[in-house]
Amino acid sequence: MSNTASFLYGFKLSESDENGTRYFTYNPSNSSALSRFRIGYDGTERHLRWDGKKWTVLLSQPGNKCDLYNHCGNYATCDNSVSSSTCNCLEGFRPKFEDQWSKGNWSGGCERRTELECQRGKPDGFKRMKCMKLPDFSNILVPVKSRDDCRQSCLGNCSCTAYAYVYGIGCMIWVGDLVDVQHIDQNGAIQFFYRLNHSDLDDKKKISNGVIVIISLVGACFLVAFLWLLWRYKKKLKVSSMVCCKDKDAVVLNEFGSKSTEFSADFSGPSDILIDGNQVNGPELPIFNFSTVAAATNNFCEENKLGQGGFGAVYKGELPGGQEIAVKRLSRQSGQGLEEFKNEIILLAKLQHRNLVRLLGCCIQGEEKMLIYEYMPNKSLDNFLFAKQAVLDWRTRVGIIEGIARGLLYLHRDSRLRIIHRDLKASNILLDAEMNPKISDFGMARIFGGNQNEANTVRVVGTYGYMSPEYAMEGLFSIKSDVYSFGVLLLEIVSGRKNTSFRSSEYTSLIAYAWQLWEDDKAMYIVDPLIQESCCPKEALKCIHIGMLCVQDSATYRPTMAAVVLMLESEAPTLPTARQPTYRSFRRSIDEQPIPNGQEIVSSNDVTITTIAGR
Repeated sequence: MSNTASFLYGFKLSESDENGTRYFTYNPSNSSALSRFRIGYDGTERHLRWDGKKWTVLLSQPGNKCDLYNHCGNYATCDNSVSSSTCNCLEGFRPKFEDQWSKGNWSGGCERRTELECQRGKPDGFKRMKCMKLPDFSNILVPVKSRDDCRQSCLGNCSCTAYAYVYGIGCMIWVGDLVDVQHIDQNGAIQFFYRLNHSDLDDKKKISNGVIVIISLVGACFLVAFLWLLWRYKKKLKVSSMVCCKDKDAVVLNEFGSKSTEFSADFSGPSDILIDGNQVNGPELPIFNFSTVAAATNNFCEENKLGQGGFGAVYKGELPGGQEIAVKRLSRQSGQGLEEFKNEIILLAKLQHRNLVRLLGCCIQGEEKMLIYEYMPNKSLDNFLFAKQAVLDWRTRVGIIEGIARGLLYLHRDSRLRIIHRDLKASNILLDAEMNPKISDFGMARIFGGNQNEANTVRVVGTYGYMSPEYAMEGLFSIKSDVYSFGVLLLEIVSGRKNTSFRSSEYTSLIAYAWQLWEDDKAMYIVDPLIQESCCPKEALKCIHIGMLCVQDSATYRPTMAAVVLMLESEAPTLPTARQPTYRSFRRSIDEQPIPNGQEIVSSNDVTITTIAGR
């Protein structure tokens, strides 16, 4: 028997000399250690090793979005090593559904820009790729013994879309669509060739003299325009050049009261952004000079970028005194704008609570609008909850749940204003160095009067999966809308799964899944498998019960945040019975119900729903 594998241990592909049969074998690195492979109910495969006391998880798959089968659709590569764009069409292909692709829905995949010539009796070419996980559904041509022969075999078959010659396996060809292609961030000897029309391969065509003349003239026009702009905005360029100065102590921080009508010449934005005689009467809010913020963030360089939200990009920075800050910069393409900017300043300038993110100041210059916050070293909750579950043990999760509840109670009852957040979700919960939660992003929040209990709006804002039924369907919101969002968030923290991660399963959402287990008296199955053995069952069931109470369909039956805090802090609370709804998915409700005239729904998530149905 000859073994063709190149690894010392792990899975190996072997073949028999007698009849050419291939088979996989597995050899552990340490033959004395006990190990096993387990596939969970959620489809996650885990490799576990016995350390003498318990089973330790060595590897868990899928480990990232790219490990999800055909995450980017046909003829597209999934690259988990970059943050800007996970999915990209293969060269020579374009998104099949441009509008969905631009919104981050890549499931439609890509299609050819130019059809192949093989059917017309003309030759095609091949594009080479490296560092790739080979696509699914390959065929192995046993007689073929070289790469050139493999290429000719594919070229002679009009149905062949790609080929690869792999040592130890032989000639592999693909017939039909290329499915589940993934980029691997490491050097590899495997070379993959996919079929393209020659017009898509010839990227270096000779350019005619006429085209060269036109390009030269256009370039000259651009150069003249650039020089004119350079002269026109000479003063602003001088300000920008100061940003590159490494001596940050030379940068001046201008501070004005939030009521002040005196603005520096550098601030060309409308002064009434920060002035509202009826609303702004709290502590003074510092206004930062643009050059200070630019210097603190190293001129908004990509290395300092922390993430991207509905408002715009967020950058890490450091002030001259050494204080670390997070700068939220309004994007010109953002669906949020001046109203949300002003709203967040008015609210956060007045709010002081250990479970609310602290606003340090703002910056306004021309079209530039920025909010400066205290820096949260552990970023947002979703970064841990859905990507690094092992870091969040049970005690940490309970502390986060209790902290969020206390922050909401402050907004609803204990602050000088009664505030409805309207966009509570995992990505809007920031974590400090001690993993204390802080509620952030108040751009969509609303202030209630002292005797006001609920309000109605035709502009529904929020994120799919977190909005209460009465708010999503009727535009009616109250403090119970935030309670519903808190219930969804609580279940996500306990389970380690997104509410919207069940779309392809028999359940429409995490809430529907939780209700079913709750009715079947199997609530502990909701708990994240990574912490089931270490968590306190009594405490976990209490949290799940509170979550069930918060996500009831009727706002009347949901508890207030004051009641939620009491239940969380009590060791043996008396909990009411949760009323299970006749559950229908949010998406299905929108599709089935008539659309009221003039209503609009705005989502801070990547997916924006443009209309909302009424009951």
